[in-house]
Amino acid sequence: MSTDDKLEALRDSIDALDEQIQDLINRRAVLAREIAEVKSGDRQATDFYRPDREARVLRRISERNTGPLPSEEMVRLFREIMSACLALEKPLSIAFLGPEGTFTQAAALKHFGHSVKTLAMDGIDDVFREVEAGSADYGVVPVENSTEGVVSHTLDLFQHSPLQICGEVEQRIHHHLLTQDGSLAAVNRVLAHQQALAQCRGWLDSHLPRAERIAVSSNAEAAQLVSEAPGSAAIAGETAAELYDVAIAVRNIEDQPDNTTRFLVIGTRNVEPSGADKTSVLVSVRNQPGALSALLQPIAKNRISMTRIESRPSRQGMWEYVFYIDMEGHRDDAPVAAALAELEAQAFAVKVLGSYPKAVL
Repeated sequence: MSTDDKLEALRDSIDALDEQIQDLINRRAVLAREIAEVKSGDRQATDFYRPDREARVLRRISERNTGPLPSEEMVRLFREIMSACLALEKPLSIAFLGPEGTFTQAAALKHFGHSVKTLAMDGIDDVFREVEAGSADYGVVPVENSTEGVVSHTLDLFQHSPLQICGEVEQRIHHHLLTQDGSLAAVNRVLAHQQALAQCRGWLDSHLPRAERIAVSSNAEAAQLVSEAPGSAAIAGETAAELYDVAIAVRNIEDQPDNTTRFLVIGTRNVEPSGADKTSVLVSVRNQPGALSALLQPIAKNRISMTRIESRPSRQGMWEYVFYIDMEGHRDDAPVAAALAELEAQAFAVKVLGSYPKAVL
């Protein structure tokens, strides 16, 4: 058999598989629509989006994947199928920290897929308000970066918000230097969010030491400004470069190649256990010797892995603090439930911010 004949036979096999895949996706969509009809007839079945079920499905996809496609890519493909099918039941609206083209929007689309309506908000507090008011089904906000630490404003808003954490997204952050023409020759100032400037400090010191560094509200805003300002450069992602029609002069200028930002999905509903969960709590203790040590004892006693602890001013009095704690497990799990009960008995106040599935790839 000639090379051309072999290629033709292989392409015919691909075409046949494509037809089967298309048919199966449509059969899945029919089932999703039938689920919507069942739920519509049940006044209590209002949860069209189930973060716990989606997480379980995506984990199974990753676990049974044998390649050659990597698990991350396989999960991404199935997430888009699930997103499109969910849109047949109920299209979701997702508020995010804008403007268009931010890493937060990229995180929202990574978590929910592209068959949702994304709503760009001016600030993190606006995302909270949009979800609290019911104008958005969920919101996505940044909470910490692997090199620059916690986003304190996000944590502070949980002190008085009724919203729950419903999920998390981990997004690898690649910063690119953007200019109008793709050249560095005329660059005399660099615009970016203050965290992006910090994350690229070493590269800027080496390659643009004389350029003025200007902090703006987001990297997407920086890209938008640079599109209208010769002699300026922006630090932003590929999405922003495409959206605002600016050229990528240098790729991946972040100082840490594994630079990752964690985002939280916020909503109004409690999430059922998925089998691999986290629980976040806010704890206020009295300002006295040994208070922090006593706070940690119920977690250690019940053999729970604590993944993060942060302190923030309580704003109730001078030198009064609250502690934000992330721990493994769901609040319905016996060890976590026991630890929470002990914390509530000894702490000044305990607020469970949510139990939610761990990030899936």
